[in-house]
Amino acid sequence: MSGLRCGIGEFDRRGRAVRAQQWHDPTPCTEWDVRALVNHLVTEQLWAPLLLEGATIEDIGDRFDGDQLGDDPVAAWSSAAAASLEAFSAPGALRRSVELSYGRRPAQGYCQEMTMDLTVHAWDLARGIKADERLDPDLVSDVLAFIEPQVEQLAGSGLFAPPVSVGPDADPQARLLALVGRRP
Repeated sequence: MSGLRCGIGEFDRRGRAVRAQQWHDPTPCTEWDVRALVNHLVTEQLWAPLLLEGATIEDIGDRFDGDQLGDDPVAAWSSAAAASLEAFSAPGALRRSVELSYGRRPAQGYCQEMTMDLTVHAWDLARGIKADERLDPDLVSDVLAFIEPQVEQLAGSGLFAPPVSVGPDADPQARLLALVGRRP
């Protein structure tokens, strides 16, 4: 849970730093500008409480398709992140299973996936708005340990760009970003 809390904090810090004129700036996620990237994370946070309560993909349907940010993207993010964190923090939540697009998964694993996505996209957002890109080192280490054993599976998922090479002396953050196709 501390990883998820930290990942939300990293993304939150950058989301609150977006200036009005930056919402349509590009990000390392070539298909998403800043607004679309934040919308993606808001949508993921909105799904979490429902999935943790036992809803299926079919139950939720297209409820969160399209823009979830409205006129106040930061408020939309804050509300969705708070609800997600509350759902993951509920007694017994991490011992449940959730239905994801690729099948049932232990909620603990889902929490790690959410933490990974928040961490990587916090860096994407920082790069997009030209903010501090340095991520919490403990968070980076945890996410790197989660990703490294599944590099081949992750590469084949199409969720991230192919890994890029970094030197043998690359720090953990550079290695993490390289594994998900980012050029640090």
